[in-house]
Amino acid sequence: MFGFKKRRRQKLRGEPFPPEWAEILEKNVPYYSLLSPGEKAELRGHIQVFLHEKRFEGLGGLKITDEIRVIISAQAGILLLNRESDYYPTLKSIIVYPREYYAETQDDLPGGVVREGLEGRAGESWHRGEVVLSWHDIRQDLTDIHDGFNVVLHEFAHQLDGESGEEDGTPVLPERSLYSRWVEVMGREYQKLKKDVERRRKTFLDEYAAEHPAEFFAVLTEYFFEMPGELKKRSPEIYELLSRYYRQDPATRFESGKNPEKKE
Repeated sequence: MFGFKKRRRQKLRGEPFPPEWAEILEKNVPYYSLLSPGEKAELRGHIQVFLHEKRFEGLGGLKITDEIRVIISAQAGILLLNRESDYYPTLKSIIVYPREYYAETQDDLPGGVVREGLEGRAGESWHRGEVVLSWHDIRQDLTDIHDGFNVVLHEFAHQLDGESGEEDGTPVLPERSLYSRWVEVMGREYQKLKKDVERRRKTFLDEYAAEHPAEFFAVLTEYFFEMPGELKKRSPEIYELLSRYYRQDPATRFESGKNPEKKE
């Protein structure tokens, strides 16, 4: 079974990449232009496999197009470059709304009171097999790839985190020896961020990262690919760990001059 899946994926990666899909990549996924020729070919292969194995569904009146499918698949594939991957094994479908959607929430208040309501969302990741995304937010994220916000990278980072069996901010790491270092550094920096948020200090990372270690990892993934130079300068230990996990060095990519980071 596993041999068949591997052969099927190898065959898919080797199929001709449609020219219209390549045009979508060039026009809409800025990070693609920073990749080496070999990485571009690898990403195109990842897209072929991803689109074959995952189902896309439009809700709220949105019609799924090749543009939507390729842009989302490309960003999901960027997280898989240069390393072994099982292509988000628990993920079956990507649900896309035209814009922000609303989901029911429950908050436990003091005295056993439960408050129910609706919350606007740009994305969600479910390990029952779904990722939910807002197309409007995806498009908006791609207009500025240096602001640290990318809903696709965020939700697919959650998928990677969950491959360990639990969303706890520690994905399956490439080396056993990396775990102790990861837990020590990430745990320390997460607690520091929580204290800064509680004391209302200004923080480099979005405050949402202090909600849970899983959100910390997902937000860090956004910053790693969108603001790598600043992340490396402010948190070199975190940057080094993420670089070893993702097997990429986006700070060097941006420094190449092809697509320099936005200056404040």
